[in-house]
Amino acid sequence: MHPETHLALHHARTAELQARAEAHRLAVEARAPRQELRTRLGWTLVEVGLRLAATPNGTTEPAAA
Repeated sequence: MHPETHLALHHARTAELQARAEAHRLAVEARAPRQELRTRLGWTLVEVGLRLAATPNGTTEPAAA
């Protein structure tokens, strides 16, 4: 293979790999807030559940008996 052709193929492959890496990086960044929202929602549901299960007004009976 001619050296200039070989070099051109390397440059094309490098550009392709860099574009794929950039696309992957952008996809990971776009996914991060979703995980944060999912975590916040999960902890909010846990808090609501604990409040529902807590005893009202200091009584000894459970809230949902």
